[in-house]
Amino acid sequence: MTQHIHTLLVANRGEIALRVMKTAQTMGIRCVAVYSEADARAPFVDFADEAVCIGPAAASESYLKVDHILDAARKTGANAIHPGYGFLSENTELAERCEAEGIHFVGPPAASIAAMGSKSAAKALMEKAGVPLVPGYHGDDQSADRFRQEAEHTGFPLLIKASAGGGGKGMRVVRSLAEVDDAVAAAQREATSSFGDPHLLIERYLENPRHVEVQVMFDKHGNGRYLFDRDCSVQRRHQKIIEEAPAPNIPDDVRREMGEAAVRCGEAIGYVGAGTVEFLYEPGAGFYFMEMNTRLQVEHPVTELITGLDLVEWQLKVAQGETLPWSQDALHYSGHAMEARVYAEDPDNDFLPVTGTLFSLSEPDNLPGVRVDSGVCQGQEITPWYDPMLAKVIAYGHTRDEARQRLVDALAHYRALGVTLNIDYVCRVLEHTEFAEGRLTTHFIEQQADSLAKQAFDHREQMALSWLAWYRATNSALLAEAASRWTSPWTAGDSYRLGGPCSQRCELRIGSEDDTLHYWLESTGHGKVQLDSEDRSIALNWRDDPDSDGVIVRLNGRTVKLGWAAHGERLGVFANAVHWEALVNHPEEQAGDAAGDGQLKAPMHGRITAVSCQPGDTVDAGTSLVALEAMKMEHTLRAPVKGTIAAVHCNEGDNVGSGQVLVEFEAEEAS
Repeated sequence: MTQHIHTLLVANRGEIALRVMKTAQTMGIRCVAVYSEADARAPFVDFADEAVCIGPAAASESYLKVDHILDAARKTGANAIHPGYGFLSENTELAERCEAEGIHFVGPPAASIAAMGSKSAAKALMEKAGVPLVPGYHGDDQSADRFRQEAEHTGFPLLIKASAGGGGKGMRVVRSLAEVDDAVAAAQREATSSFGDPHLLIERYLENPRHVEVQVMFDKHGNGRYLFDRDCSVQRRHQKIIEEAPAPNIPDDVRREMGEAAVRCGEAIGYVGAGTVEFLYEPGAGFYFMEMNTRLQVEHPVTELITGLDLVEWQLKVAQGETLPWSQDALHYSGHAMEARVYAEDPDNDFLPVTGTLFSLSEPDNLPGVRVDSGVCQGQEITPWYDPMLAKVIAYGHTRDEARQRLVDALAHYRALGVTLNIDYVCRVLEHTEFAEGRLTTHFIEQQADSLAKQAFDHREQMALSWLAWYRATNSALLAEAASRWTSPWTAGDSYRLGGPCSQRCELRIGSEDDTLHYWLESTGHGKVQLDSEDRSIALNWRDDPDSDGVIVRLNGRTVKLGWAAHGERLGVFANAVHWEALVNHPEEQAGDAAGDGQLKAPMHGRITAVSCQPGDTVDAGTSLVALEAMKMEHTLRAPVKGTIAAVHCNEGDNVGSGQVLVEFEAEEAS
């Protein structure tokens, strides 16, 4: 019997909360968001029909409080709770208490969650259900003698790991009998510390396996279906980086057997709803059960794109008691999909999470075949309280390579100023020959570490691209005006002078690197740059990018999608998927502005190191008026035209802000 859901509380945050609510609202279901104090202004809170604050920023005091979640459900009249993933999504207490209070839990029964909560118990169940297991030991006898005995029986290399754990904790690779005792003792200590449970299991260690998982869906009437597979082999520290569906280079008979084994897994524990059965797959050797995730997966969109199904919609329909309408033979997939997780983290600094404010944000949600599941907005603070994933970018193509190329292009158009992102590193993986050819393994990142560490642009290329980004950003209004009317020498945004183009000076800083360059604008869309420290120049040719507000540049034989964003004196430069910040000073432009309004302003924050004028002085164009130290460089600000100093508003040693008026003058009228 169908039991209608009229109000859904989403017990999660960020992109998954938004993603669930978007589907629920299209089904006519009212949505309630719960949020911590740190998330008060997050997009998912604004999107909901109603929102309830459930505690302080710390997840242990808000998103992990079952009582707070249920209190919010009662206050808002919610008759269903969707847990998303993470937090309470695999929490038996929440599932049990929802059932006791007559609230739909959009997930499996508590007993199913519990059955998969222990890796050892789950493997015992799977063995009875005829699901292939990696050879090993997962018994209750945890003595050192038994581990040595089972290690010899399993064979080397083998993996010792915590039964209750995940994320690589309590895990050791052992390659000989002599290593077993120390590895067991160390793994038990770590398992106790991390999970409060020292129980271990042993498995044969597969040297080059793939991580392949199967999406399943069960209704409340005993019907189970598999919705095909995904490959999630590319990982770092057991955390997925790129996911794709279907898993490439798997024989059809193996794909079918894996799907059928996943359904048997769900049947063995009375499963209901969406779940994922994870396998280790070694070509030529077979596949082996690893674990079951009793919830929606982060990577579920790739399955949605190849099947045409909305998994959240079917989670909600199943929770209401509806029957799955398709036979297994009626289900098909087409094309290929890939997903990349966009994290606020620094891949070149050991992937450390990064906090900050998203001063500018542009997501590629208008490109063909591209979907963006985002949880952030421009102006939002990225805090240290939660997982640093900002969004997921998913690309669909008729072939794997089309999906891969579309994903690379989409990531090149994902642009944020204010935090460091991982997308450059993700693109290095996507463009790696081994990945492009589908030669995948869970050790991919370690095996390709040297080639993945290679930077896309050297110092001089970064300087040249930073200059062009600055030039386009500061001249956008002029260029737009020139394009809208008849073009004449007076509206051209170049450096034309009688006798030919003339170089202009520009000072830049990227990170801790300072440099001075000269540039020549030879014609519209053509220029060259030369650093003071080098004799040779760099040629750049550019044209407008039809997919964004940026330009497409030819630089040293490469095509670069270049974008930019400014916040105060900060200039964000986006070159393909590489992001960096630059500080740019340009005395000539400063002087040109001053000529028009009679004011000489500080081009950026800095300290006055010299004032060489006073009121009443008559000065020629180009006369030095003020010296400003900024970015560890001294910048000379000069009179833009001949005239008389009217007022001086700064003194040596003053700290001044960007745009602050330093000198006023009266220009001499032309005779």
